[in-house]
Amino acid sequence: MTARGRRRAGRRRVVRDRLPVAALVLAAVAVVFFALPLAGLVVRTPWSSAGRVLSEPATRDALRLSLVCSSWSTMASLVFGVPLAWVLARSSLPGRGVVRALCTLSMVLPPVVGGVALFAALGRRGLLGQWLDRWFDLRLPFSTAGVVVAQTFVAMPFLVITVESALRQHDRRLEEAARTLGAGSWTTFRRVTLPAVRPALTAGAVLAWARALGEFGATVTFAGNFPGRTQTLPLATYLALESQPDDALVLSLLLVVTSFVVLVGLRDRWLGALSGPDRPRTGPPA
Repeated sequence: MTARGRRRAGRRRVVRDRLPVAALVLAAVAVVFFALPLAGLVVRTPWSSAGRVLSEPATRDALRLSLVCSSWSTMASLVFGVPLAWVLARSSLPGRGVVRALCTLSMVLPPVVGGVALFAALGRRGLLGQWLDRWFDLRLPFSTAGVVVAQTFVAMPFLVITVESALRQHDRRLEEAARTLGAGSWTTFRRVTLPAVRPALTAGAVLAWARALGEFGATVTFAGNFPGRTQTLPLATYLALESQPDDALVLSLLLVVTSFVVLVGLRDRWLGALSGPDRPRTGPPA
């Protein structure tokens, strides 16, 4: 271990040694609070019937639809969310705080309210939906496309706030240096800015995907619960809970495992995104 590594390890030991006992106890209670429901789910799951539930066509269709729709939702979040994060982080437009609150409102709205709002805007008699129906014969409610719209509505803010935070912390002097060397705006973004915020971009995209995968309220309100067309895995879980609670336990555990694996794999990138991108080199870009 190098001298620098020993100093870092020493500082970490000092921090751990200074943690008060009360904080450790309260932290342990918090961990138990989060872990206990998951432990109950694992204990109560009927493992003998798990294979049957997971191999049923309805389960496979719901899982396939969930993966496909959440992936499309993530791509839509990237296409529209990254430019939005850029505007929020870099522009000095008046009312920017109101725009940010508007674009992240769906994070705190009850999901059912989000679904009702989507219906009012994009339904057959909605503000925009009536014109989509009249001009393009396009009906989003109760369709697979409606699932993607509902998931994007609730998932995109996770990507926006993550990327915006990274853009705010990014050292803009390298961008200015690239421009003085003749790089255009697109080249500067692609060669300088994007590599610096890539950890945050990855973290935001995966968080948006995980949020879309677990979306329930807005989806069932706006898109309905039609097997093979709009019934995602969370909706199938809720339906099974009414008549086959053991099957619902298996489906719930499947969702928990999927989300847990994603978040554990994302841990280093997520922490890196929160602490800001790596400090870039002070020299000019290659």
